[in-house]
Amino acid sequence: MNTEIQKDHPKDEEINLKELIQVLWADRLKIIAVTSVFAVLSVSYALSVTNLYKAEVLLVPAQAQSGGLSGALGQIGGLASLAGINISNSAETSEVKIAIHIAESWGFISKFVSDNNLEVEVGALSGWDKETNTLIYNEDLYDPVNKVWLLEGGPPSDFELFKFFSDKKKITEDKMTGLVTISVDSYSPYLAKKWLDLFVAEINLHMQKRKVSEVARNVEYLEIQLEKNENKEMQKVLYSIIGEQIKNRMVTEASPDYVFVPAGPSMLPQEKFYPKRAMISIWGTTIGGLLSVIFFLARHFLKKRIKL
Repeated sequence: MNTEIQKDHPKDEEINLKELIQVLWADRLKIIAVTSVFAVLSVSYALSVTNLYKAEVLLVPAQAQSGGLSGALGQIGGLASLAGINISNSAETSEVKIAIHIAESWGFISKFVSDNNLEVEVGALSGWDKETNTLIYNEDLYDPVNKVWLLEGGPPSDFELFKFFSDKKKITEDKMTGLVTISVDSYSPYLAKKWLDLFVAEINLHMQKRKVSEVARNVEYLEIQLEKNENKEMQKVLYSIIGEQIKNRMVTEASPDYVFVPAGPSMLPQEKFYPKRAMISIWGTTIGGLLSVIFFLARHFLKKRIKL
């Protein structure tokens, strides 16, 4: 009995396979037609998507290249801690992580866009004419002739500009090497490179000002402690720490690449990175073919079940 069932089972599978082939063959023209429609739609979509160009730069943490200062500060780190000042090496190395978090923040990005007058470029572009190297604006949002926003509520808010630019930039840190990569994309390769260079410079400038302000507060605090303390040995320690802090400020102010030093100059993008038109067309056609096959097979077996 079991042997007969086992023999019949492959026969049923063979019959079902033949039935599938027969159904697909009978509906072959319809399947081809549906697949062709998906192919045309996917190609049309791929051609309609505006090109995006991405500028990218590899950055080396500046502290990794300035070991002399870190070493000098480390020698008096214990003495500084006695006076309530933290100038340890760990504080220096954390500057990179702080810089990354700040560069991702709403406050920093909105200020960056505002300070560099990028509101229109960030919020109103819809394309770029390669032949004439001119920017194309979304004229539903912005009137480039009269230079006015056409939105009901006026220009985009700080938060909207923050979201717009955040979608265009990416910051990644290699945990193994400590190297940081920043990329910015735009419809125009020239604009992508411009934004990238401005963004990296703004990060360094912000962190530089932040460090100078921190050192100024430290020196002010140490001078107050110096006035209060009459112990000659402690005064020598305080003078030494103040001297190191002043030297730290001088080095910081003389370093435009305070946090990040480019491993090489950012290059003008020569090729678009999006869209991948060939892949969009292939996947669109493939999905169309699979859906049409599934549809006609499902329809056949549904009709067969209803008849039963």
